[in-house]
This record gives sequence, structure tokens and C-alpha cells, in this order.
Amino acid sequence: MLTPAQYQLSTVHGELREHSGLSGHMEKQQQMKAALQRCIDRHKDELHSLSLDIWSRPELAGNETHAHDRLVRFFSQDQTWTVESHYKLPTAFRASWGAVGCGEGEQPGLNVGFLCEYDALPGIGHACGHNLIAEVGAAAALGLKAALENQTELPEPVKITVLGTPAEEDIGGKIQLIKAGAFADIDLVFMAHPAQQDASFLPCVAIVEVSVKYHGKASHASAYPWEGVNALDAAVLAYNNLSALRQQLKPEWRLHGIIKHGGEKPNIIPAYSELEFYLRTPLVKDLCDLKAKTEACFRAAAVATGCQVEIIYPTDGYDSILPNATLANLYENNGKALGIQFPEQPANFSGSTDFGNVSFIVPGIHPFFYICTDAFNHTEEYTEAAGTAAWCLLGADVVSRDEIELHYDQTISAIIIFPGHSACLFSFYLLRCFIFLLHSFPCARS
Repeated sequence: MLTPAQYQLSTVHGELREHSGLSGHMEKQQQMKAALQRCIDRHKDELHSLSLDIWSRPELAGNETHAHDRLVRFFSQDQTWTVESHYKLPTAFRASWGAVGCGEGEQPGLNVGFLCEYDALPGIGHACGHNLIAEVGAAAALGLKAALENQTELPEPVKITVLGTPAEEDIGGKIQLIKAGAFADIDLVFMAHPAQQDASFLPCVAIVEVSVKYHGKASHASAYPWEGVNALDAAVLAYNNLSALRQQLKPEWRLHGIIKHGGEKPNIIPAYSELEFYLRTPLVKDLCDLKAKTEACFRAAAVATGCQVEIIYPTDGYDSILPNATLANLYENNGKALGIQFPEQPANFSGSTDFGNVSFIVPGIHPFFYICTDAFNHTEEYTEAAGTAAWCLLGADVVSRDEIELHYDQTISAIIIFPGHSACLFSFYLLRCFIFLLHSFPCARS
């Protein structure tokens, strides 16, 4: 597996182009692209039905049983896929195909991974469009399989792996899968996320969750208030301390949270309170500084009120996404060829994803695609758009939504064709580049 320094592909982009050997494979490229596109056209309605089914039955992180079962059935209907349900996590799955081009007993030279997400948000359903992530991941895998399955002269054997990665909105399912070894044999990974714009890369930031619990002493709030130690006061002071802290934070840093518990009844001095906050910085190393500042705020509130305080980090933090300039450029070039317009200055983005942790162990790309709404993620309006996008591709309202369907089709094609034809050996530039890297670094496969 490549180290982060090794797979900063942009530093060797010029050398890779020299070794790509595109000129001799144009006809093969067109054949493979045509096979890929025929496959997507053939499965289009089925893919959109999959997306809409997941959208219409939203499930919270770790409880995505319907989505898990639906995706497992989707891949299991084709017996050429090897499907493992409940793969290392209760609602994760793994579907593998290949390796094509292998001799008997030979190991695949390259394992290309596609990731599906499918968890929803409390109260507002699929307001982050994870149903579309599942659709795109499945479609890309089918497309690449179609492009490869009739090839007999691949320079390097290729395997395709689809990972269903639950609980992105909570515990970080990808982090749990990393720990369980699910990515150990994957060499290159793709995932795409719906957004307000098309972008090959947006700077997702590092995040850590902190839970703060104050313990005081209950008392009658009117008869004997002096006997109490008010845990709610501690929570309110901590919240205000953090609000004051914000004016001294760097512009890219974020902290935001809620008071989860503040007491039982107005006439009882609260003996317990709890806050939950998210801390975010563009770089993982900056989280240490932000954690120190916020912990000082939490402890100061405890001192001021006489409460005891617990500061807990209940889950693993999410890393920022490690940029991969070469993959991003390749994605944009393919997208532009399909008519997709990428902004010269992508909007600032302070969201976080557990794909960031994946990007530090496996080279990959996490582009964003526009679904024809200016609504923001994690809103009810975006939930509606995530369902409408699936219907739009079904052609249910082609006349009134013709431009949306065309653009969304183009976007999906860029996502599918880019990892599809660029991950194919012949003149599909990306995979040849990556194989060149694998052979260039002696420790790359260790």
C-alpha cells in the first residue's frame, strides 16, 4: 500500500503521461467506453429505483438494515458478484468481481474500490443525499465491470470491490472498516457526493466530537436553592465561554454544539447536564490546539459553579481529505468533455467525512456533483432534491425537467465514466498511471 508521500501523484504527473501509451489503444478505449455506457443504459431504471427505495425509507447511522439488504440483493442478482452481507459491521457489505485477466492461481494486480453510503439524518431523512451516493457507487462498479469483462489481454489483472460503508453521519463506518482490515487489499478508491456545485475536490475538514457532562447536586429550587450545585448553570457558562472564544479562533476553524440535557423540572436544581460539540479544523494537527482551548472553557465553567466535569471524546475523529491533484485533474478533464462546468473558485466547504481517513491509507478521489438545487445539505429542501433527482432520471417528468435531467445525466456519466474508463488498463489513463506508480515504488505493494 502506498504511503501518503508516495501517492501524491501530482508530483510525477509529467512522467506518468510519458508512460501512458495512449496512442496505441484508442480503438480499445472506445469499445470499452461503449460497453460501459450500454451497461448503464440497461440498468438505468433499476439503479434509480434502488436510489429512490433507499430515499423513501430513511434509516439512521448503524441501523440501515433496509438499505443494506436492498444493496445486497441488487448485487446478488448477478451471480458473477461475490457478495458478503453484514461485512465486518452489521449494516456493511462487500461485493467483489474479478479478477479479470488473472491466470490460474494468480493474484489481481489492481483492486479498484467503489464506496456506497446510505445512512440518513434524524428528523429530515436523506438531507445529505446518501441514497445518491449508493446509486453512483453501484453504477460505477457495474460500468467498470462491463468495460472489463470481455477483455482477455489486460496488462495487469483487475478486480472490482464495492464496499457498503454505513454510519458516516455518526460513528464513522469507514473508520471502523479500516480498523477491521476492509481496505487492506484495495489499491484505488472512488466515491462521489451530491452538493451545490460540481467539483473534483472540496476541502472537507477534520472533525472530532466531544461530550461534556457536568455533575452537581439537586435541591429544591425555591425552598433550598443554596443547597444545590447547578449543573445547568455550568452548561450555560460553558456554552457562553465557547461563544466568546469564537472571536479569537482562526477563520477556518469551527465549533458548534447543543445542550443535550439541562434538568428535569423547573423546581429542581439540575444535578446533571450534558453538552455535545463538534470541533473542526482544516488540518488534523490543528485539532489539538482547538481541543485545548475548548477544554479550558469547559473546565472554567465547572470551577465557577462547583460542579464536577467529564470531558469525553466518544468516537474517532474524521481526518481532512488528502488532496490528489492528478486524480482531480483527470476527473475534471473527463467532466468537461461531457459538458460539465466546474467553477474556477469552488465554494468554501467546512463539512467533514470519514472518507478523509480512507484517503490517508488508499489513494482515491471524492468529487462532488450538482443535483440542480441551491438548497444546502442537511436541510428539508435538500431531502426533497435528493429524491427528485432519482425521479428525474427515471424520466417521470422529462418535459418540465428536461434541463435537470440532461445535467444530472451528464454528471452521473462523468462520475461513472471517469472511474470506469480511467480505471481500465488500456488507454484508460488513470489505471496505467497508477500501475506505473505501483511498479515505480518497491514498497508500494507491501
